[in-house]
Amino acid sequence: MIYGTGVDIAEVSRFRTWVDNPGLMERFFNPGEIREVLARGQGAEARLAVRFAAKEAYGKALGTGLRGISLVDVWVRNDASGRPELVLEGRVRQQYESLGLKARHVSLSHDGGMAIAFVVLEW
Repeated sequence: MIYGTGVDIAEVSRFRTWVDNPGLMERFFNPGEIREVLARGQGAEARLAVRFAAKEAYGKALGTGLRGISLVDVWVRNDASGRPELVLEGRVRQQYESLGLKARHVSLSHDGGMAIAFVVLEW
């Protein structure tokens, strides 16, 4: 059964300066997420934008927005086939588990200077 859904859109150009500012990235992105984004080279700003949108979409699916959520503890990694996975750590993971949630799904896309993420949480 679906607990909640969330969607968010972000403008890619907003994240161009983030790529050159490690301190800013570290405030909002998990170290593993940063490594994965930067390792792939060109297009890092689009990958940052879509991951930021995923964090926002997660908060919307949860129904609380980002209140009390450390964005570093909500992150996206890609599995061996390239499929995105939403990873939860720390208090964010504890909250997810305390609600009895069992599955989470994330879909990401970017094109035309915009990035979008859709998250589904299931009981």
